[in-house]
Amino acid sequence: MPWSAAFDDPVRVDNKLQLRTLQEAADYIMRLPEDAQHEPRWQTAIETLINAAETGGGWVMFARIAMLRALNADRRD
Repeated sequence: MPWSAAFDDPVRVDNKLQLRTLQEAADYIMRLPEDAQHEPRWQTAIETLINAAETGGGWVMFARIAMLRALNADRRD
């Protein structure tokens, strides 16, 4: 499955930014500060994005969920 594969529903980062594809999600993570990229929540998101790009299927849904969990982790603390 290509990195251009779209999520079923976009991942809303804030009121202005939505991530629609695996590539947009990966690019978002790569723009985070390096120390943030190494946090477990973002590592999980990266792993599921890679699995989604390599395998497709249900992994795309898991990647979307991982992105949502990583983005919302600060709200749960």
